[in-house]
Amino acid sequence: MVALATFSDVLAYSVAVPVLPDLGRRFGASPTTIGFLFASFGVTVLATAIPMGAVSDRLGRRGPLVAGGVGLSLATLLFAVADTLPLLFLARLAQGAADAVTWVVGFALVADLYAPAERGRAMGWVMTATTVGFMTGPTLGGWLYETAGPTVPYLAVAGLSLVTVAGFLWLTPPGQREHAEPVALRDVLRAPAVAVCAAAVVLGGGTLAMLEPVLSLFLASDIGLGPARIGLVFGSGGVVSALLHPVFGRVADRAGGRRLMLTGLTGIALLLPPLAAIVGLRSAIALNAAFTVAVAVMVTPSLAYMADAMTRAGVRSYGMAYGVYNVAWALGLLLGPAIGGAAYERVGFRALVWFWAVVVLLGTASLARAGRATDTSRPV
Repeated sequence: MVALATFSDVLAYSVAVPVLPDLGRRFGASPTTIGFLFASFGVTVLATAIPMGAVSDRLGRRGPLVAGGVGLSLATLLFAVADTLPLLFLARLAQGAADAVTWVVGFALVADLYAPAERGRAMGWVMTATTVGFMTGPTLGGWLYETAGPTVPYLAVAGLSLVTVAGFLWLTPPGQREHAEPVALRDVLRAPAVAVCAAAVVLGGGTLAMLEPVLSLFLASDIGLGPARIGLVFGSGGVVSALLHPVFGRVADRAGGRRLMLTGLTGIALLLPPLAAIVGLRSAIALNAAFTVAVAVMVTPSLAYMADAMTRAGVRSYGMAYGVYNVAWALGLLLGPAIGGAAYERVGFRALVWFWAVVVLLGTASLARAGRATDTSRPV
């Protein structure tokens, strides 16, 4: 059910990618306004993630997940009927809030129900569902928009969201523990392992968000690939990612989430410079797929490690834990493209990937030193 919910959420986010620019043009929006429209999603993610994690720790997981599904359905319906830019912004903001609820509370529920030796595998399957959503959303949205009209993509996603609502209403999670006392955010942030995991997520998520737009620009301007072939490059990476998330989740269960997370960050750093050696479609697919492997090594183990970090701190507040995780990821998504876009414009792609590789390596080394003292018990 969590995998279906995150798939629906990502589908709602990505189905708008080919649709929103056209809607913006119909309403006379400038490129800057369209950019703010996309970015507004992250504003409510940042504002909602930690409070909703705390609420779910206090009241239980099922209620917030039902509310998140209803909120996502209403947000997508608002997209379908919006006829002004303010309504589009309201829909995007509502979508971000629903996203935060689904991701924070969904992963907290997985952490509740799975033992440490199984969490990585379970979270890997959830990440596979989200990757499939990212891969299919833009294609589905563009096709439905052109063949059936501007409202149909949103109506389809709204219907799927209501299916998840029905599922969570039917589902009674076994053994879910509700917390009688709230946990203060400062107590969560004081845990060294939580800080290490959050910093790693900012670094890894920021690198991924930085690379996506500048790699597209590099492939188009320097290599001469068209939109279809650039889509093939990223699509092939998505297939690799979808296949490997459960694999590396299982490895994290056995070898330790922190260790594998830092290994993934190291791999990301080492595989950034080779991207500058792309000369055509085949090399672009191969090198981007290799980079995607490193991303998968980092992402799923980091999800499992966040729950482990809370356990090490003696605080079983998984809602707050994944609230912090999602805020860290959102910060990376905000910082990465801003830094990458400015650097690409000034120094070019090749210098950027070499410089950023050094930044990631130094950051990973610092996190390894800071996190070594926190990894004294059995790895999970």
